[in-house]
Amino acid sequence: MYGKAFAPEYQGELRAELGVNSSYEDVLAAAERALTDAVTEADRARAALAVAEAHRRLGWVADARAAWRLSYRSARTAGDEAAMAWALWSGGTLARQCGALPLARRLLTWAVTLAAGSGDRLAHGYSLAGLAETGRIQGDYTAVAELHEQLLEQGRAHGEARHMVWAMSGIAQMHRNTGAYDRALELFEESVRIATEADDARGRAWSLRGVADVLSLRGAADRALALLTEAEVICREMDLAGALAYNHKMRGNILYRAGWYEAARVTYGLALSEFEAMQEKRGAALARLGLTKARARLGRARGETLTELAELEAEFTRIGLKGAGEAVVAFRAELDATQTAPPVGAAA
Repeated sequence: MYGKAFAPEYQGELRAELGVNSSYEDVLAAAERALTDAVTEADRARAALAVAEAHRRLGWVADARAAWRLSYRSARTAGDEAAMAWALWSGGTLARQCGALPLARRLLTWAVTLAAGSGDRLAHGYSLAGLAETGRIQGDYTAVAELHEQLLEQGRAHGEARHMVWAMSGIAQMHRNTGAYDRALELFEESVRIATEADDARGRAWSLRGVADVLSLRGAADRALALLTEAEVICREMDLAGALAYNHKMRGNILYRAGWYEAARVTYGLALSEFEAMQEKRGAALARLGLTKARARLGRARGETLTELAELEAEFTRIGLKGAGEAVVAFRAELDATQTAPPVGAAA
Protein backbone atom coordinates (compact mmCIF):
# COMPACT_ATOMS: atom_id res chain seq x y z
CA MET A 1 0.00 0.00 0.00
CA TYR A 2 1.06 3.58 -0.47
CA GLY A 3 -0.29 7.04 0.12
CA LYS A 4 -0.36 10.21 -1.91
CA ALA A 5 2.98 11.39 -3.20
CA PHE A 6 4.73 14.15 -1.29
CA ALA A 7 7.87 16.24 -1.71
CA PRO A 8 10.21 16.00 1.31
CA GLU A 9 12.62 18.50 -0.25
CA TYR A 10 10.11 21.21 0.69
CA GLN A 11 10.69 21.62 4.39
CA GLY A 12 9.64 23.80 7.29
CA GLU A 13 6.73 26.12 6.53
CA LEU A 14 7.10 25.39 2.81
CA ARG A 15 5.86 21.84 3.35
CA ALA A 16 2.35 23.10 4.08
CA GLU A 17 2.35 25.48 1.12
CA LEU A 18 3.89 23.32 -1.62
CA GLY A 19 3.23 19.84 -2.95
CA VAL A 20 4.74 17.38 -5.38
CA ASN A 21 2.68 18.84 -8.24
CA SER A 22 3.39 22.51 -7.55
CA SER A 23 4.72 24.31 -10.61
CA TYR A 24 8.33 25.32 -10.25
CA GLU A 25 7.52 28.96 -10.84
CA ASP A 26 5.25 28.73 -7.77
CA VAL A 27 7.92 26.83 -5.82
CA LEU A 28 10.50 29.46 -6.64
CA ALA A 29 8.26 32.35 -5.60
CA ALA A 30 7.37 30.70 -2.27
CA ALA A 31 10.94 29.63 -1.56
CA GLU A 32 12.38 33.07 -2.27
CA ARG A 33 9.84 34.62 0.10
CA ALA A 34 10.83 32.09 2.75
CA LEU A 35 14.51 32.83 2.17
CA THR A 36 13.93 36.57 2.57
CA ASP A 37 11.97 35.98 5.78
CA ALA A 38 14.39 33.40 7.22
CA VAL A 39 15.55 34.25 10.75
CA THR A 40 17.72 31.26 11.64
CA GLU A 41 20.39 29.45 9.66
CA ALA A 42 18.19 26.34 9.75
CA ASP A 43 15.33 28.29 8.15
CA ARG A 44 17.73 29.67 5.56
CA ALA A 45 19.01 26.18 4.71
CA ARG A 46 15.50 24.83 4.15
CA ALA A 47 14.41 27.77 2.01
CA ALA A 48 17.60 27.77 -0.06
CA LEU A 49 17.15 24.04 -0.75
CA ALA A 50 13.75 24.71 -2.30
CA VAL A 51 15.18 27.65 -4.26
CA ALA A 52 17.93 25.36 -5.57
CA GLU A 53 15.48 22.67 -6.65
CA ALA A 54 13.20 25.15 -8.40
CA HIS A 55 16.10 26.70 -10.28
CA ARG A 56 17.46 23.27 -11.22
CA ARG A 57 14.12 22.06 -12.56
CA LEU A 58 13.65 25.29 -14.48
CA GLY A 59 17.08 24.81 -16.05
CA TRP A 60 18.80 27.79 -14.40
CA VAL A 61 22.05 26.10 -13.52
CA ALA A 62 24.12 28.99 -12.08
CA ASP A 63 21.29 30.03 -9.76
CA ALA A 64 20.72 26.42 -8.68
CA ARG A 65 24.42 25.98 -7.91
CA ALA A 66 24.54 29.15 -5.80
CA ALA A 67 21.38 28.15 -3.91
CA TRP A 68 22.40 24.60 -2.95
CA ARG A 69 25.75 25.88 -1.74
CA LEU A 70 23.99 28.53 0.36
CA SER A 71 21.76 25.80 1.77
CA TYR A 72 24.80 23.69 2.66
CA ARG A 73 26.66 26.57 4.30
CA SER A 74 23.63 27.55 6.34
CA ALA A 75 23.03 23.95 7.40
CA ARG A 76 26.67 23.54 8.40
CA THR A 77 26.53 26.74 10.46
CA ALA A 78 23.39 25.40 12.15
CA GLY A 79 25.10 22.05 12.80
CA ASP A 80 22.26 20.21 11.01
CA GLU A 81 23.67 17.13 9.27
CA ALA A 82 20.33 16.16 7.76
CA ALA A 83 19.98 19.56 6.12
CA MET A 84 23.59 19.33 4.93
CA ALA A 85 22.75 15.97 3.35
CA TRP A 86 19.71 17.42 1.56
CA ALA A 87 21.83 20.27 0.17
CA LEU A 88 24.46 17.82 -1.09
CA TRP A 89 21.72 15.69 -2.64
CA SER A 90 20.54 18.76 -4.54
CA GLY A 91 24.10 19.59 -5.58
CA GLY A 92 24.80 16.04 -6.68
CA THR A 93 21.61 15.91 -8.69
CA LEU A 94 22.53 19.19 -10.38
CA ALA A 95 26.01 17.86 -11.17
CA ARG A 96 24.47 14.78 -12.80
CA GLN A 97 22.12 17.01 -14.80
CA CYS A 98 25.14 18.96 -16.06
CA GLY A 99 27.02 15.82 -17.08
CA ALA A 100 29.59 16.01 -14.25
CA LEU A 101 28.99 12.41 -13.19
CA PRO A 102 32.16 11.90 -11.07
CA LEU A 103 31.30 15.05 -9.10
CA ALA A 104 27.72 13.85 -8.74
CA ARG A 105 28.91 10.57 -7.24
CA ARG A 106 31.20 12.36 -4.78
CA LEU A 107 28.51 14.75 -3.59
CA LEU A 108 25.86 12.05 -3.33
CA THR A 109 28.22 9.69 -1.48
CA TRP A 110 28.91 12.47 1.00
CA ALA A 111 25.17 13.07 1.31
CA VAL A 112 24.56 9.38 2.06
CA THR A 113 27.15 9.46 4.85
CA LEU A 114 25.75 12.59 6.47
CA ALA A 115 22.16 11.43 6.15
CA ALA A 116 22.97 8.06 7.72
CA GLY A 117 24.59 9.80 10.70
CA SER A 118 21.69 12.22 11.09
CA GLY A 119 19.01 9.56 11.13
CA ASP A 120 16.99 11.28 8.38
CA ARG A 121 15.63 8.25 6.53
CA LEU A 122 14.26 10.25 3.61
CA ALA A 123 17.47 12.19 3.04
CA HIS A 124 19.34 8.89 3.17
CA GLY A 125 16.95 7.22 0.74
CA TYR A 126 16.99 10.09 -1.73
CA SER A 127 20.78 10.26 -1.64
CA LEU A 128 21.06 6.52 -2.24
CA ALA A 129 18.56 6.81 -5.07
CA GLY A 130 20.64 9.59 -6.58
CA LEU A 131 23.73 7.40 -6.44
CA ALA A 132 21.83 4.53 -8.04
CA GLU A 133 20.54 6.73 -10.84
CA THR A 134 24.01 8.14 -11.51
CA GLY A 135 25.47 4.65 -11.78
CA ARG A 136 22.63 3.54 -14.05
CA ILE A 137 23.19 6.49 -16.38
CA GLN A 138 26.86 5.55 -16.58
CA GLY A 139 25.85 2.01 -17.53
CA ASP A 140 27.23 0.46 -14.34
CA TYR A 141 24.26 -1.89 -13.93
CA THR A 142 26.10 -4.52 -11.92
CA ALA A 143 26.91 -2.01 -9.20
CA VAL A 144 23.47 -0.41 -8.92
CA ALA A 145 20.87 -3.03 -9.88
CA GLU A 146 20.66 -4.42 -6.36
CA LEU A 147 20.53 -0.91 -4.90
CA HIS A 148 17.54 -0.07 -7.11
CA GLU A 149 15.76 -3.17 -5.84
CA GLN A 150 16.54 -2.26 -2.22
CA LEU A 151 15.19 1.24 -2.73
CA LEU A 152 12.01 -0.16 -4.28
CA GLU A 153 11.50 -2.40 -1.26
CA GLN A 154 12.06 0.55 1.08
CA GLY A 155 9.47 2.54 -0.82
CA ARG A 156 6.98 -0.30 -0.55
CA ALA A 157 7.72 -0.81 3.14
CA HIS A 158 7.03 2.82 3.97
CA GLY A 159 4.24 3.39 1.45
CA GLU A 160 6.15 6.08 -0.44
CA ALA A 161 4.72 6.16 -3.95
CA ARG A 162 7.14 8.70 -5.35
CA HIS A 163 10.11 6.62 -4.25
CA MET A 164 8.53 3.46 -5.68
CA VAL A 165 8.01 5.12 -9.06
CA TRP A 166 11.57 6.44 -9.05
CA ALA A 167 13.13 3.06 -8.28
CA MET A 168 10.78 1.07 -10.53
CA SER A 169 11.44 3.36 -13.49
CA GLY A 170 15.19 2.92 -13.00
CA ILE A 171 14.86 -0.86 -12.95
CA ALA A 172 12.65 -0.71 -16.03
CA GLN A 173 15.24 1.40 -17.85
CA MET A 174 17.95 -1.17 -17.15
CA HIS A 175 15.72 -3.94 -18.52
CA ARG A 176 14.99 -1.83 -21.59
CA ASN A 177 18.69 -1.16 -22.18
CA THR A 178 19.54 -4.86 -21.95
CA GLY A 179 16.79 -5.90 -24.36
CA ALA A 180 14.22 -7.26 -21.86
CA TYR A 181 11.41 -5.20 -23.39
CA ASP A 182 8.49 -7.18 -21.96
CA ARG A 183 9.69 -6.73 -18.39
CA ALA A 184 10.60 -3.09 -19.02
CA LEU A 185 7.12 -2.32 -20.37
CA GLU A 186 5.48 -4.09 -17.44
CA LEU A 187 7.46 -2.01 -14.94
CA PHE A 188 6.99 1.30 -16.76
CA GLU A 189 3.23 0.70 -16.96
CA GLU A 190 3.15 -0.16 -13.26
CA SER A 191 5.02 3.09 -12.58
CA VAL A 192 2.39 5.00 -14.54
CA ARG A 193 -0.39 3.34 -12.54
CA ILE A 194 1.21 4.05 -9.16
CA ALA A 195 2.06 7.64 -10.08
CA THR A 196 -1.49 8.23 -11.27
CA GLU A 197 -3.08 6.78 -8.15
CA ALA A 198 -0.68 8.70 -5.90
CA ASP A 199 -1.29 11.98 -7.79
CA ASP A 200 2.38 12.24 -8.75
CA ALA A 201 2.17 14.12 -12.05
CA ARG A 202 5.94 14.40 -12.45
CA GLY A 203 6.44 10.67 -11.93
CA ARG A 204 3.62 9.99 -14.38
CA ALA A 205 5.27 12.15 -17.05
CA TRP A 206 8.62 10.36 -16.74
CA SER A 207 6.96 6.92 -16.67
CA LEU A 208 4.86 7.69 -19.76
CA ARG A 209 8.09 8.53 -21.54
CA GLY A 210 9.42 5.07 -20.67
CA VAL A 211 6.26 3.35 -21.91
CA ALA A 212 6.44 5.34 -25.15
CA ASP A 213 10.06 4.31 -25.68
CA VAL A 214 9.34 0.59 -25.37
CA LEU A 215 6.19 0.78 -27.51
CA SER A 216 8.24 2.51 -30.20
CA LEU A 217 10.81 -0.27 -30.11
CA ARG A 218 7.90 -2.64 -30.82
CA GLY A 219 6.80 -0.57 -33.81
CA ALA A 220 3.83 1.25 -32.23
CA ALA A 221 5.03 4.74 -33.17
CA ASP A 222 1.64 6.49 -33.23
CA ARG A 223 0.68 5.22 -29.78
CA ALA A 224 4.11 6.18 -28.45
CA LEU A 225 3.85 9.71 -29.80
CA ALA A 226 0.39 10.11 -28.26
CA LEU A 227 1.77 9.17 -24.84
CA LEU A 228 4.59 11.69 -25.22
CA THR A 229 2.03 14.37 -26.05
CA GLU A 230 0.19 13.51 -22.83
CA ALA A 231 3.44 13.71 -20.87
CA GLU A 232 4.39 17.01 -22.52
CA VAL A 233 1.22 18.64 -21.19
CA ILE A 234 2.30 17.72 -17.65
CA CYS A 235 5.83 19.02 -18.23
CA ARG A 236 4.52 22.37 -19.40
CA GLU A 237 2.00 22.70 -16.60
CA MET A 238 4.70 22.08 -13.97
CA ASP A 239 7.50 24.04 -15.70
CA LEU A 240 9.61 20.88 -15.97
CA ALA A 241 12.24 22.21 -18.37
CA GLY A 242 14.53 19.19 -18.17
CA ALA A 243 11.74 16.64 -18.45
CA LEU A 244 10.32 18.53 -21.42
CA ALA A 245 13.67 18.48 -23.21
CA TYR A 246 14.03 14.74 -22.62
CA ASN A 247 10.46 14.30 -23.83
CA HIS A 248 11.39 16.05 -27.08
CA LYS A 249 14.58 14.01 -27.39
CA MET A 250 12.51 10.82 -27.03
CA ARG A 251 10.05 12.11 -29.63
CA GLY A 252 13.03 12.49 -31.95
CA ASN A 253 14.04 8.89 -31.22
CA ILE A 254 10.56 7.61 -32.04
CA LEU A 255 10.31 9.61 -35.26
CA TYR A 256 13.76 8.35 -36.28
CA ARG A 257 12.88 4.71 -35.62
CA ALA A 258 9.72 5.13 -37.71
CA GLY A 259 11.78 6.43 -40.63
CA TRP A 260 10.43 10.00 -40.43
CA TYR A 261 13.90 11.50 -40.60
CA GLU A 262 13.07 15.12 -41.43
CA ALA A 263 10.62 15.34 -38.51
CA ALA A 264 13.24 13.67 -36.32
CA ARG A 265 15.87 16.18 -37.40
CA VAL A 266 13.64 19.11 -36.46
CA THR A 267 12.69 17.58 -33.11
CA TYR A 268 16.25 16.69 -32.15
CA GLY A 269 17.23 20.26 -32.97
CA LEU A 270 14.52 21.56 -30.63
CA ALA A 271 15.69 19.26 -27.84
CA LEU A 272 19.30 20.30 -28.39
CA SER A 273 18.45 23.99 -28.04
CA GLU A 274 16.52 23.26 -24.84
CA PHE A 275 19.36 21.25 -23.32
CA GLU A 276 21.93 23.88 -24.24
CA ALA A 277 19.80 26.61 -22.68
CA MET A 278 19.92 24.78 -19.33
CA GLN A 279 23.55 23.64 -19.69
CA GLU A 280 22.45 19.99 -19.65
CA LYS A 281 25.51 18.44 -21.27
CA ARG A 282 24.38 14.83 -21.16
CA GLY A 283 21.06 15.59 -22.83
CA ALA A 284 22.71 17.93 -25.34
CA ALA A 285 25.18 15.23 -26.39
CA LEU A 286 22.41 12.65 -26.77
CA ALA A 287 20.32 15.08 -28.84
CA ARG A 288 23.37 15.83 -31.00
CA LEU A 289 23.80 12.11 -31.66
CA GLY A 290 20.18 11.84 -32.78
CA LEU A 291 20.57 14.93 -34.94
CA THR A 292 23.74 13.52 -36.53
CA LYS A 293 22.03 10.23 -37.34
CA ALA A 294 18.96 11.94 -38.80
CA ARG A 295 21.09 14.20 -40.99
CA ALA A 296 23.05 11.21 -42.20
CA ARG A 297 19.82 9.46 -43.20
CA LEU A 298 18.84 12.61 -45.10
CA GLY A 299 21.97 12.46 -47.21
CA ARG A 300 24.62 14.43 -45.32
CA ALA A 301 28.19 13.88 -46.50
CA ARG A 302 29.69 10.77 -44.89
CA GLY A 303 32.90 12.54 -43.91
CA GLU A 304 31.01 15.24 -42.00
CA THR A 305 29.00 12.59 -40.19
CA LEU A 306 32.12 10.63 -39.20
CA THR A 307 33.78 13.80 -37.89
CA GLU A 308 30.80 14.59 -35.69
CA LEU A 309 30.58 11.00 -34.47
CA ALA A 310 34.23 11.19 -33.38
CA GLU A 311 33.51 14.37 -31.45
CA LEU A 312 30.48 12.81 -29.80
CA GLU A 313 32.36 9.64 -28.89
CA ALA A 314 34.96 11.76 -27.10
CA GLU A 315 32.22 13.69 -25.31
CA PHE A 316 30.46 10.52 -24.17
CA THR A 317 33.77 9.16 -22.90
CA ARG A 318 34.40 12.39 -20.99
CA ILE A 319 30.96 12.35 -19.39
CA GLY A 320 31.09 8.60 -18.75
CA LEU A 321 28.10 7.45 -20.82
CA LYS A 322 28.92 3.88 -21.78
CA GLY A 323 25.67 3.12 -23.60
CA ALA A 324 25.81 6.28 -25.70
CA GLY A 325 29.39 5.51 -26.70
CA GLU A 326 28.28 2.06 -27.85
CA ALA A 327 25.52 3.70 -29.93
CA VAL A 328 28.14 5.80 -31.72
CA VAL A 329 30.19 2.69 -32.50
CA ALA A 330 27.09 0.89 -33.80
CA PHE A 331 26.07 3.72 -36.11
CA ARG A 332 29.60 4.12 -37.42
CA ALA A 333 29.53 0.40 -38.24
CA GLU A 334 26.30 0.96 -40.20
CA LEU A 335 27.98 3.69 -42.22
CA ASP A 336 31.02 1.51 -42.83
CA ALA A 337 28.81 -1.33 -44.05
CA THR A 338 27.01 0.83 -46.59
CA GLN A 339 29.89 3.23 -47.36
CA THR A 340 27.32 6.01 -47.82
CA ALA A 341 24.36 7.08 -45.76
CA PRO A 342 21.07 6.06 -47.41
CA PRO A 343 19.91 9.07 -49.51
CA VAL A 344 16.35 9.17 -48.22
CA GLY A 345 15.83 12.87 -48.79
CA ALA A 346 17.52 16.17 -49.35
CA ALA A 347 20.64 17.05 -47.40
CA ALA A 348 19.96 18.67 -44.01
